[in-house]
Amino acid sequence: MDFDYRRPARLAEAVAWLREDPEAKLLAGGQSLLAAMKLRLSEPSMLIDLQDLPELLGVREQGGGLWIGAMCSHASVATSPIVQRLAPMLAQLAQGIGDQQIRQRGTLGGSIANADPAACWPAGVMALNGTVFTDRRKIAADEFFTGLFTTALEADEVVLGVQFPCVQQAHYLKFEQPASRFALTGVAVAQLGSQVRVAVTGLGSGIYRWEAAERALSLRLAPEALRDCALDADIAMGDIHASADYRAHLAAVLTRRAVQHILKSSPSSPSSRTSSV
Repeated sequence: MDFDYRRPARLAEAVAWLREDPEAKLLAGGQSLLAAMKLRLSEPSMLIDLQDLPELLGVREQGGGLWIGAMCSHASVATSPIVQRLAPMLAQLAQGIGDQQIRQRGTLGGSIANADPAACWPAGVMALNGTVFTDRRKIAADEFFTGLFTTALEADEVVLGVQFPCVQQAHYLKFEQPASRFALTGVAVAQLGSQVRVAVTGLGSGIYRWEAAERALSLRLAPEALRDCALDADIAMGDIHASADYRAHLAAVLTRRAVQHILKSSPSSPSSRTSSV
């Protein structure tokens, strides 16, 4: 495979090269792109390596929330004291991605830009109502993810990072596909003020907000609140690993368990004394 490799020192260079060549691809961590190239599923004419761009690095407290740069690796997020303090669910989520090698190379920006339907990061961004910042605008999570491997990004747009609110009341659980450690089904539950957000990954069609569960849990944050909630299997896809019905059932089980974990982590909550999965 013949392609041009470039490593910009400034963000403006990367954007200019993207505009120059419509077949160019950004190289963030390469955990998905390089695999696709090996299978000839992607044949870019140019790879633009983003690892030297300071604008895409860093974890910090910002604007009353948490900023994670697009080129921050999963490992750096998992071990960041700032993330562990301000949004511990994200550290826990990042620690469960792939194996040690993947966590060292894979990045937040690469994951959300790829929008794999079984990836973990889209669930975290969606549940915490993160805001994606690019080189030209900011995009709310509900508008950023648009479907299977698709986002609101323009062809020459670069993700700079994601701003998250500080959230202690949140948890992510996934049932792994053993070989890849991608989510056969994964659920992130977050309480943001009076609202609860539930994001489900692994259903096969992209990240999904389970609004019926959100309404029930916003009224009462307890596993029992989901007793009459069932995820419609028609929104899921079946494959050799699991049927659509199984994925939908698993999403409901994981949601209840995530809520139970949140309650156990908050002993002051009245619900924690009576709730059970």
